[in-house]
Amino acid sequence: MEKKSEINGHAMPGSTSTDRIMEKSVSRSPGDKLRGFLSRNLLVIMTVSGVLVGVGLGMMVRSMSLTRAQMTYFAFPGEMLLRMLKMIILPLVVCSLVSGAASLDTRSLGKLGGIAVSYFLGTTLIASGIGVALAFIIKPGEGAGALNTNSLGLESISNNKDTTDSFLDLARNLFPANLVSAAFRSYATDYKMVAAGNDTNGTVLYQKVPVGTDTDGMNILGLVLFAMVFGVALRKLGDEGEELIRFFNAFNEATMVLVSWIMWYVPFGIMFLVGSKIVEMEDVVLLVTSLGKYIFASILGHIIHGGIVLPLIYFGFTRKNPFSFLSGLITPFTTAFATCSSSATLPSMIKCVEENNGVDKRISRFILPIGATVNMDGAAIFQCIAAVFIAQLNNIELNAGQIFTILVTATASSVGAAGIPAGGIITIAIILEAIGLPTNDLSLMLAVDWIVDRTTTVVNVEGDALGAGILHHINQQEMKKQQQQREQQEDEELAEVRVEAVANIQAEEETSPLVTHQTKAGAATPEAIESVL
Repeated sequence: MEKKSEINGHAMPGSTSTDRIMEKSVSRSPGDKLRGFLSRNLLVIMTVSGVLVGVGLGMMVRSMSLTRAQMTYFAFPGEMLLRMLKMIILPLVVCSLVSGAASLDTRSLGKLGGIAVSYFLGTTLIASGIGVALAFIIKPGEGAGALNTNSLGLESISNNKDTTDSFLDLARNLFPANLVSAAFRSYATDYKMVAAGNDTNGTVLYQKVPVGTDTDGMNILGLVLFAMVFGVALRKLGDEGEELIRFFNAFNEATMVLVSWIMWYVPFGIMFLVGSKIVEMEDVVLLVTSLGKYIFASILGHIIHGGIVLPLIYFGFTRKNPFSFLSGLITPFTTAFATCSSSATLPSMIKCVEENNGVDKRISRFILPIGATVNMDGAAIFQCIAAVFIAQLNNIELNAGQIFTILVTATASSVGAAGIPAGGIITIAIILEAIGLPTNDLSLMLAVDWIVDRTTTVVNVEGDALGAGILHHINQQEMKKQQQQREQQEDEELAEVRVEAVANIQAEEETSPLVTHQTKAGAATPEAIESVL
């Protein structure tokens, strides 16, 4: 029986060399253990330290009363980190999905894809339910009726886009008309007023007509779908597609090497990202006292979903400790907290899930890019709380139909939410339009989004990582079953061969009486001759 060792809750094949290493590690001195721990977790320690130093640096620089231009210069190292991470997203997503889809057979791809979609939709629906429940229990909008945009000195934000057009844009973006422009532009519906004739008084009547426009920002949804389908098509080609599959595999590995280099800049960049955000804060005390219950409800929802619900789902599928799995992902979680971007966290997440948790590359590079695009558990929680908060702010009672609409719309629209900072604000506008609430108070959400968006992104990427862990476990179980079936078939075939061999031996021994009599006679003849002689 092959020995198995565990890496962060995942079984890995053991060997004599592994056993020797484990024996040596048992006999090492405390100093050696400490040095080994520090060398293994140096990047994690540096990243967490970067956040803490950034907070201290921000508080110190805040007292200097910098000008806007000086703030921009102070934020420059953090801006460089975001630019590096965004630079690597396009090649990473496309190449990892093409190579991942091409490395799985169609049956496995369909099964894993089905499980992944069910997991993503299920967890997002649970997250939406938690958000709505907390909003009705904590009631963040009650008593805040006097609060408005002007009292906090915020600009008003409005969104006149119809809910129907929002979902049609989602479908349009799935199939980009130009793949090159999809790398930096998305489709969005705008409106123009067109003269439609005159009424009886001679007044010109106008109609609002939707027109297509392109907005800045990568159409990640369209690129994900194209890369998956293209990977499946390459596999269908057989030998002819092998060259291109090897090209994408090599491109993917080279991208991961670049990621490993960028990771060493993360602690320094994060320090200035966090510090600059603290320096830019206007009046924190006024914001927290005005919107404190909303912030508390959102963060509590993230703690419940990320600390209890998701780990329980992981344990239910794998029967393994979810927190040992999550302990290997501290670096991507810290990156998510600092950058507020699921897409920017994707490179470090793929690296840590594979190296620290032993997840199969085919699984991680297939499911994590999809998860970063469509799985937004944290966003669903704060969007539902925000929708109920705005209803309470305007003293509007929500009925059962509107609550159901919030749940469904939050779950569906989170698929199209951009994996960028403040990407969920537009999604809140879709929910508000769906239930007929005013969108004038959206700027209140944007005012505190820099606080809530941090825990939102951590929960988003945690859901992706645990989904990859669950799929890895299911894939391992499937492989074990297939191996057992193969061994069973081999045993049956061997048994059949043995039965045939025994039958052949018996057939050789069993001959007719005539042949036996002749043989005996033939055998006696020499003796008879011998006796006569």
